[in-house]
Amino acid sequence: MKRLALVTGSAGDIGRAIARRLEADHDLVVMTDLDLAAATDAAEEFGARFVAIQHDVTDPVSCARVAEAVARLGQVATLVNNAGGVQAASLQSTSVASWQADRALNLDAAFFVFRALADQLKSTKGSVVNIASVNGMAVFGHPAYAAAKAGMIHLTRMIAVEYGRYGIRANAVAPGTVRTKAWEARAALNPKVFDEAAAHYPLGRITRPEDVAEAVAFLASPLAAAITGICLPVDCGLTAGDLAQARTFTQSPDY
Repeated sequence: MKRLALVTGSAGDIGRAIARRLEADHDLVVMTDLDLAAATDAAEEFGARFVAIQHDVTDPVSCARVAEAVARLGQVATLVNNAGGVQAASLQSTSVASWQADRALNLDAAFFVFRALADQLKSTKGSVVNIASVNGMAVFGHPAYAAAKAGMIHLTRMIAVEYGRYGIRANAVAPGTVRTKAWEARAALNPKVFDEAAAHYPLGRITRPEDVAEAVAFLASPLAAAITGICLPVDCGLTAGDLAQARTFTQSPDY
């Protein structure tokens, strides 16, 4: 039986990086996305060990169909709930519709996908890695998205505690700013946005998709066999402290 990794939202920059990294540790990588054409292009670019499937992660019926399809290919050993997105930037600008959309894509979907694949993960004593965000750990704007990611982090803990008896491990990765297509609109408004963001990071740079992929691969691997229920920031030090703020508060050149 082939050992599979399944990555949702895999047509995007982070999803593509995760899928490509997981090839080294799996027989087959299933790349799912609502945009089948983009996922297929990526799978064909990466090679024969990648398969693309159309998937609406916010629809439980679609999740069940994907689970049936991948069961014909092998058994899922690693599930990466990567699909995500954001609408409203502030609480004052958040409508009921945008709140519900952000919650559905960034929280409900992770539950729907896990629920559909739980039996396969039991059989492989598999690993779940949920792609959360530093927004789920502190206030950085985008409130509905942030609240959903905070919920995802707690969902991760619940899976770890309840399903640990089956050998399933569940962990989350919380990226900081990552330069992806999702940032294009903000970069168009402010071409210096990434330089300005980097000023708040102790490492002096923002996170790369490959940084996230390496963290996912570690948490899914035997190297992390005793690690479950954690949220690992992959944020170049942002949640450790604000470099620019420390400089302002101390007026010290050491920051």
